[in-house]
Amino acid sequence: MPRSLWLLVIGMAVNVTGSSFLWPLNAIYIHEHLGKTLSISGIVLMLNAGATVIGNLFGGFLFDKIGGYKSILLGITITVVSFTGLSFWHSFLPYVTFLTIAGFGSGIIFPSMYAMAGAVWKEGGRRAFNAIYVAQNLGVAIGASLGGIVASYSFQFIFIANTLMYVIFLAIALMGYRTIQTTTNLQSVARLEPKPDKDYTKLYALLILCIGYLLCWVGYVQWQATISTYTQQLNISLKQYSFLWTINGALIVLGQPFLNRALRIKAIEKNVKTQIVIGMLIFIISFLIAAKAEAFSGFLTAMIILTVGEMLVWPAVPTIADKLAPKGREGFYQGIVNSTATGGRMIGPILGGLLVDLYGMSMLFTVLIFLFVIAIFTTIFYDRKLAMKAEQKVVSEVSH
Repeated sequence: MPRSLWLLVIGMAVNVTGSSFLWPLNAIYIHEHLGKTLSISGIVLMLNAGATVIGNLFGGFLFDKIGGYKSILLGITITVVSFTGLSFWHSFLPYVTFLTIAGFGSGIIFPSMYAMAGAVWKEGGRRAFNAIYVAQNLGVAIGASLGGIVASYSFQFIFIANTLMYVIFLAIALMGYRTIQTTTNLQSVARLEPKPDKDYTKLYALLILCIGYLLCWVGYVQWQATISTYTQQLNISLKQYSFLWTINGALIVLGQPFLNRALRIKAIEKNVKTQIVIGMLIFIISFLIAAKAEAFSGFLTAMIILTVGEMLVWPAVPTIADKLAPKGREGFYQGIVNSTATGGRMIGPILGGLLVDLYGMSMLFTVLIFLFVIAIFTTIFYDRKLAMKAEQKVVSEVSH
């Protein structure tokens, strides 16, 4: 990998380590320590995710206009300020306020990180996004593992640790990202861009793909929201629950080389769509097991299977977005992908909380599996118009 990509990988690992001290425990803190219902917890997480959606789209726009370095610095600064406030004031109203602001700040960061990764190693293809994805999950493994331990002493230390990690990330960005060249002269590439109808066709394809991506995140985020509190009801300890996320991150970091070898099977090596569909089928298996689980071992098995599925799905969508994006619109397309994932994290907790409060966990699992099935269909057909245009172009060229 290029040196600049290594800097992005290190920064992403530190970034996610900081956020992972808190995000797996958000629902537990709101429900158990602040005494709010699951529905209220879902609304708070929805506000955080909603602000992140806005941050994702704004961050993608900023990347295309001012470049990744300035965009990332702005996002980190907002996040540091918000977590500093959270370190001092974390009763319910300040918690909601600062968590929402932090969502906006962190949302600005992610599309720029992904767009920069695609820009600095174009020839790497999926591998550039895999590297960022692995860095994220290394952060999850470290942050979630330490977060559960730290929270067992005091949640106050969680907020402080969060702030310190983002300060470190700010230092990495200041020293390492200034020299990474990713800005595009939009006027100079205007002549190279496809015609508007082709642009819209690609955008249409991405939006169809992102419908399934959003539905997958609606399901996945239940592990941080409803399933996390459900494990507490089954007398699974906070440390054991945090250990699930440690296993998740560790498997991704250690298992990626093995997965890469498996993906070299010719039938699926170059077909990213097939990889996504296989991953979604694996998601369904994971949630079927989680629905029947009553002890830690059942949830551990479900988490291991879930991890294999996400290793196939999560890096593949930004890879497709990078291929679809016209010149000078890479940030915007990555912003769409990141905001879609965040939209799933926004909808998921409130939907899950309402379903559990009104109908119970069994209904939640039934609905989630149905959503995964829909996601498989949208993934299969997302590029249908692109394929039709390609066929029309071939026929037109042959006729002339």
